[in-house]
Order: sequence, then structure tokens, then C-alpha cells
Amino acid sequence: MKESVINFKVKVDEQNVPEQIHWDATDKDSDGFTETKSISISLWDQASKNTLRIDLWTKDMPMDEMKRFYIDSIGGLAQSILNATGDEYMAREMNALCEKFVEHVKKENQK
Repeated sequence: MKESVINFKVKVDEQNVPEQIHWDATDKDSDGFTETKSISISLWDQASKNTLRIDLWTKDMPMDEMKRFYIDSIGGLAQSILNATGDEYMAREMNALCEKFVEHVKKENQK
């Protein structure tokens, strides 16, 4: 059986705020750690029937990129729910929410 490994390195300041985030994975196209500005990991805890989350971002990540990151994440979740369950309604509603967020961000940027 094949095994894949994903690693994260997070450098934090004195207040434990991330300054740098790097990641690597055995199935990644390039070798070595790659820098990123944000990660969001969700894990299903079968025992407690609950989602565990890790959300980290560096203090220098621009706010517009953070909003784009979360819009893209919701869009990815829409595709995942469709692939995993076939629930077209949920996928469609999540994508509609993404479209609303995109319009919101566009309006914000016009100010």
C-alpha cells in the first residue's frame, strides 16, 4: 500500500503569531518545502462526530488574498461535497455563496 506524508513547518513570533509557513508532501511535484501564507485543515473526529480545524495565516498575508483564499476554499468544498455525496443542491448553494462573496469583494475594492 502506498503511503503519503504531508509536513508543515510554522515559524512564530514571541506572541505565537505565524511569521512563516512552509509545507512539503511526498506526492508534491517539486522537491523540498514551499512557502505559503495560509493553511486551513479540517479533520473529521469519528469518536466525537465533530470537525477539528487548524487555520493559520502569516501576519503579512494581504487581506484581499485571505478573502480569496476562503472563497476558493468554499468553492473547493462545493466540488468535494458533490464528488463525495452527489448532493447537487449543496454544491450549487455553496457555489452561489462564493459568487456573492466575489461580488462583495469587488464592491469593497471599488471603495
